Amino acid sequence: MVAAALVLVVLAGAPAAHAERPLLPGVGPGDRRVPVDASAAPWRSVVRVQTNLAGRCTGALVGRRTVVTAGHCLFNPRTRRFLEASSLHVLFGYDRGDYTRHVRVARVATDPAYDPAAANPVVSADWAVLTLAEAAPESVPPLPVSAVPLPAGTPLMLGGYSQDRAQILMADRDCRMLGESAGLLVHDCDATRGTSGGPLLVRFASGDGPAGGGWAVAGVGVAAGNAPAVRNFAVAAGRFAAVLAKDTAAEQP
Repeated sequence: MVAAALVLVVLAGAPAAHAERPLLPGVGPGDRRVPVDASAAPWRSVVRVQTNLAGRCTGALVGRRTVVTAGHCLFNPRTRRFLEASSLHVLFGYDRGDYTRHVRVARVATDPAYDPAAANPVVSADWAVLTLAEAAPESVPPLPVSAVPLPAGTPLMLGGYSQDRAQILMADRDCRMLGESAGLLVHDCDATRGTSGGPLLVRFASGDGPAGGGWAVAGVGVAAGNAPAVRNFAVAAGRFAAVLAKDTAAEQP
């Protein structure tokens, strides 16, 4: 469905907030993104991930002290290494410069197969799990994670702090699963730089899972295609599910 030679554009946020108009990578001419309430479900579980280098991305709370995001968001191109945990910050409820809680990161896990400095990075391994130095606010529930395969046509949502609207949370609430390519989930959710690490959300059927009728993280957004039609990409949750299970077990009293 997607050509093997398709060029992908990573969606990490730029340090400076310069909008790229009229065309943004990963956003089609019929841009469906709308502002969403950062204090309402499921968006209150979406966080802003910032670095000491002024870089920024998006992440999702999936455990009381666990956030998942994109691996390339943590990469320092000058040193060609991942940033230390002490250089990373998670902001809850971010909206126009205000936020409800700032939490530092204590530990970072990335996929050994992912090297952003490589000539051809394994994009399907572009994930990172952040262990927070303290628990998330009680008012912010962790999102469940779903590694169940998604058939084409499955309704999805994707939100994040987009480069062109970096001060508010924007989301495409009406997009669909298109298929899989090279180990990545392919979808048509409008997303651009800054939304890297944002959760690709799928709805649970009523009564299924720990949040029956709610939303679960099916993957994290990492890249946009260069085709005229919107064909964007996410790392499937199954790729980091084992690390999340270990972190969740460690959180238990």
